[in-house]
Amino acid sequence: MKITAVKPYLASFGNRNRGLIKVETDEGVHGWGEAYSIGPDLSVPPIVDYVATWFIGEDPRRIEYLMMKTVQQFRFPPGGAGWAAISGIEHALWDISGKAAGLPVYMLLGGHVRDRVRVYHSIGGKDAAGVAESAHKMNAEWGFTAFKLSPFMLDPDASRWGRVCSAAARFFEDLRKRTPEEWEFAFDPHAKIFEPIRALQLADALAPYDPFFYEEPLRPEHIPAWSRLRQQMRAPLATGESLYARYEFLSLIAAQAADIIQPDVCVCGGLLELRKIAAIAEAHYVSIAPHNPMGPVATAVNVHFAAATHNFKVLEYILPTRSEWSKWVNDPYLPKNGYLELRDKPGLGVEVNEDLIKDNKYTHWQRTCPVRPDGSTGYI
Repeated sequence: MKITAVKPYLASFGNRNRGLIKVETDEGVHGWGEAYSIGPDLSVPPIVDYVATWFIGEDPRRIEYLMMKTVQQFRFPPGGAGWAAISGIEHALWDISGKAAGLPVYMLLGGHVRDRVRVYHSIGGKDAAGVAESAHKMNAEWGFTAFKLSPFMLDPDASRWGRVCSAAARFFEDLRKRTPEEWEFAFDPHAKIFEPIRALQLADALAPYDPFFYEEPLRPEHIPAWSRLRQQMRAPLATGESLYARYEFLSLIAAQAADIIQPDVCVCGGLLELRKIAAIAEAHYVSIAPHNPMGPVATAVNVHFAAATHNFKVLEYILPTRSEWSKWVNDPYLPKNGYLELRDKPGLGVEVNEDLIKDNKYTHWQRTCPVRPDGSTGYI
């Protein structure tokens, strides 16, 4: 079996785009992958087109070889857009390998260690009553018992920090009173906090009410700050969506700077790289909760990873019924009682409706940082 084509597509995802990648072979077996776009969205397809020449004529089942060859031929670290392109292609190679073997991908990874994959969903609201109402609706319809939300009830760039922390504590306390005791709530400051001491103050405010985890309060660049923060906290600290490949995660984990890591399979280097990251984490007693604000192909890849990975904790998930991308695949993974059930279909278990994405209109999207009261910019 030889690769004959590597084709990138941009598919609509609400007000932005997602990169989908199709790999074709001379035996008629094809595979699909999904690439994360760190922005600009148009950056991934040209990279896929460029590196496609490195894959043509190769056996798609030689995944370790092809990934090492690709990274080595980049010579310099690939960066966010480069790693995203590599990741999407790599997913498709696993899809092909599973189809060729007549097995689901998780069976190629050593078999499943669990029968279903727990998921959590992001949720919002102006107050505890509104958030609780939304959580109860999602539980009634899909069985969710785990959620993630912002801790900021006040503008963190325009309010005194002590008020920001106390408002977060009052909100979480009220939310606990309005929801079942067994439900989990994680909080994501979204790397908006610059001073580590402020990240600790907010963590201390939330800790008495038992957060599921406290996600990425700081920027990811300076590992020693994360290490110090972790040693002082009384709640599980999670991070990793902005890191790439096993070497960056090794630095984070070896510094004992996180309890839970959150690599994204669509930007960290792919499924094989994610497995290597998980192995490093397991050896250090660290759990893994993949970052996955993505489409149905990415979710499928994550399900196979979670199925075969013992130190997996929970998967971020977006309901396809709330977005245009529900049309991308005929049978997306949907939750039942808060879990995604495993499938025994060969490959990733989903198939992209190619006709719906061939002529997809590009939607311009960019991140816009907040402006502080003094006119300076804040972190997104």
